[in-house]
Amino acid sequence: MKSGGDYSNGFNGDHHHELERPEKQLPGGLSSFGRAKRRSRGVAHDSRGGLNNGVRVSDELGEQKQLETQKSPPPCTDFDVAYFHSYAHVGIHEEMIKDRARTETYKEAIMQHQSFIQGKVVVDVGCGTGILSIFCAQAGAKRVYAVDASDIAVQAKEVVKANGLSDKVIVLHGRVEDVEIDEEVDVIISEWMGYMLLYESMLGSVITARDRWLKPGGLILPSHATLYMAPISHPDRYSHSIDFWRNVYGIDMSAMMQLAKQCAFEEPSVESISGENVLTWPEVVKHIDCQTIKIQELDSVTARYKFKSMMRAPMHGFGFWFDVEFSGPASSPAKTSSGISVASGSSSVSPSREGNQKKRSNPSDALVLSTSPEAPPTHWQQTIVYFYDPIDVEQDQVIEGSVTLSQSKENRRFMNIHFEYSSAGRSFVKESVMR
Repeated sequence: MKSGGDYSNGFNGDHHHELERPEKQLPGGLSSFGRAKRRSRGVAHDSRGGLNNGVRVSDELGEQKQLETQKSPPPCTDFDVAYFHSYAHVGIHEEMIKDRARTETYKEAIMQHQSFIQGKVVVDVGCGTGILSIFCAQAGAKRVYAVDASDIAVQAKEVVKANGLSDKVIVLHGRVEDVEIDEEVDVIISEWMGYMLLYESMLGSVITARDRWLKPGGLILPSHATLYMAPISHPDRYSHSIDFWRNVYGIDMSAMMQLAKQCAFEEPSVESISGENVLTWPEVVKHIDCQTIKIQELDSVTARYKFKSMMRAPMHGFGFWFDVEFSGPASSPAKTSSGISVASGSSSVSPSREGNQKKRSNPSDALVLSTSPEAPPTHWQQTIVYFYDPIDVEQDQVIEGSVTLSQSKENRRFMNIHFEYSSAGRSFVKESVMR
């Protein structure tokens, strides 16, 4: 990642101002998705580019629906072009499909809601290779519109044809904002979640599809999502990246440590941690009801938090993970649990929990896919925002402040992260950009 500017990592009295390098416009806008570890997903993004714009599909079996006047769709940027191109690679889709927790939970959710899908019309937003569309067809859907702006849509069409489902699954190569479907739909399904849930802002495409086509009372899968955060301690990671420089083959290279901190902790890190790394019970950053959320809510999310450390340990940063819930349109949102064990050995896991899939005692209750540190690993892992220097906290010490997640003005797919937090009489600021 190319970026510029200076770091401010010193103390000013009791105020420690820890700032990452600010964003910088990338030349040409075509190399911005070069993360070694990045979210892998099909595209149907809120701001996707106009590949095969204006695709129109008529419902030959029913009356055409007069579309409401739409605002002009957002323009295609160089970042969009790079984004679509990156998701045309088969490796991205292979990683997602091999994530058994992800794929099997979606399949189970489809079958659990078969009564809502059978004989109905479905839209798959960001269909990728078309596997969720095919699951819906196998569940008895009358028709499935599989929408994707990436060139992977070409392969999706061939996959659908090879499975003898071309009469049921219609692949649309274009943006949700640009394709036109001349009928209302009963179901929207999408695997839209990014790192930290909201990275890449693909949820905007689901909202657009909902507002354009979903019938009142229609089903959206997943129906709800919850983003959690908690302070974490990860001395092994810090030692591996930073303390290594204290003695390198007998040579004092500690002069490298400041640069090492900047390089290692400049951006959020997508990695796997365990419940033992978590210092406190988590708190909710954002709860999303896919039936009611508006696109404007995605511009910026702010949450206040107040944690109490359950042990004495160095605090190295904040960790984020999420749950998504698959409930029917008549169901009220279930109170999802973050499902982690903290280092003290306590656990918030429900006895009914089985792996990533959290099932309530009532069979009619919602199915939940969790990316918690205690759940079996998924390709989302967890997202960690590290400090340049750890903060020593005592048992029962309070850590409080606020976090703001906002879409970057440079590129809506990037996410700005702003922390303000205080502990033991000292105040801190941490800023980062997830690219």
